[in-house]
Amino acid sequence: MLYAEQVAKSFGRVDVLEEVSFSLAEGERGGLVGPNGAGKSTLLRLIAGEDRPDDGACGHRGGALGYLKQEAGHDAERTLFEELWTAFPDARAVERELEEVAARIERGDGDLDALIEQQGALFERFETLDGYRIESRIGRVLDGLGFEPGDRTKRCGDFSGGWQMRIALAKILVRRPEDVLLDEPTNHLDRAAREWLAEDLQKYKGTILIVTHDAEFLDRVATRILELRDGRVESYPGNYSEYQQTKAMRLQLQDRAAARQERELAKQERFIERFRAKSSKATAVKSREKALAKVARIEHTRKDAEVHFQLTADGRTERDVLLIDHVGHAYDDNVVLVDVELHVERGQKVVLVGPNGSGKSTLLRIAAGIIAPTHGTTVWAERARAQYYDQHQDEVLDSESTVLGAVRSVAQDEPDVRLRTVLGQFLFRGDDVFKTVGVLSGGERSRVALAKFLIQRSNVLLLDEPTNHLDRPTRKKLIDALETYEGTIICASHDPGILDRVATRVYEVADGGCRELLERRKD
Repeated sequence: MLYAEQVAKSFGRVDVLEEVSFSLAEGERGGLVGPNGAGKSTLLRLIAGEDRPDDGACGHRGGALGYLKQEAGHDAERTLFEELWTAFPDARAVERELEEVAARIERGDGDLDALIEQQGALFERFETLDGYRIESRIGRVLDGLGFEPGDRTKRCGDFSGGWQMRIALAKILVRRPEDVLLDEPTNHLDRAAREWLAEDLQKYKGTILIVTHDAEFLDRVATRILELRDGRVESYPGNYSEYQQTKAMRLQLQDRAAARQERELAKQERFIERFRAKSSKATAVKSREKALAKVARIEHTRKDAEVHFQLTADGRTERDVLLIDHVGHAYDDNVVLVDVELHVERGQKVVLVGPNGSGKSTLLRIAAGIIAPTHGTTVWAERARAQYYDQHQDEVLDSESTVLGAVRSVAQDEPDVRLRTVLGQFLFRGDDVFKTVGVLSGGERSRVALAKFLIQRSNVLLLDEPTNHLDRPTRKKLIDALETYEGTIICASHDPGILDRVATRVYEVADGGCRELLERRKD
């Protein structure tokens, strides 16, 4: 069971949570939704006990808790398989005792009968802990999340940031605790892994609370939606689509009620103004004035603030923008790309698809000049001005910097008024620009990273999973802007919106190669 009872939390003078109350019973799967900065990640931290509320109580009852944060945390020196075993400390301890006892028996070190009796007791304990099935459980989860068999002996520190988040998720899924908190679990998953995770969570017998902007995922998994807005939680039964329908009806009824009340109040106010000076109506006027003062006003619904920005290409390139010629790359013994060829022309919007780890990000980083290919060449047009957006861009922001300082770091020559105008388009207005990056929510950090990227002048965009971490309105605005962008785009993405609306050419990166799947002409 997961619960919150009249929870309040403030940071400085900003009230983030006020009187938040809800409960999720055993077996319920809740989706926690709301605008960026509403306090969703803060609420998860409070429930997990990593922070304390200013008022009220929250937590979990009925067993162990698994908590997936937006930052992976594990020992970089452990192998993947060793890291997954840390989810079973009791079984691991028994296994080590068994190894020690077996070694002593083999050496003849000690009372043999006593050692055999101890070994038998340890075998029983290991079986009670379901130890004999742990390796198969680990294998099932690693396969489902897209890890290769050879990855099991790879050091955790050698995996990319996205794969490290998969490791953190895998540790929860193999352990299968009674209560689970998941903060943006699908951000680093390709479609196959997302579908597997949705199916796995549907079968999960514990209580789950998920923060995600992935509406399709919530439609498949959630049995209840908790909307966090203006410091409070509203509960809706059903999945995300059912929540949207119910909420739309509620808002429509609220607007109608507010309009009816306004008409009635206006009628009473006209009466008061008309007869205020007549002594014969003094009692009636005073009575209506008292009644009006006691009326609880029904507010009209407010539309959430949305980002507003455009993408403008700075100058025109030559016809041949980029030529990748027989490029290959390997990380030690891991060969990722083999003799890749790619020719990109002015105005094309190239989207790279393929399974995670296939080399899409590596190819983009080679094109951006961040890493050098093992062999082969990349040739850019002379007038090409390329900017690279990493899918983990928000993670490398300086947590001590202000929002304004983060954007100024890449636009030193721009006046403050220009920087603040751009930040205002990303909903950082007034004193918000002086907040430090460290206090921002994950979605807010993503908006800072996007503003930082877009303020730089370019005519070629190199984008690695640009819609990861963005809320639904910001994702839509970005896809709209990419669709109308007049420059050249090379983008790695699994996002259906980018594939359907932005791409003019689609290439699959797999098995070391790059082959064209689709060419689409945009009128």
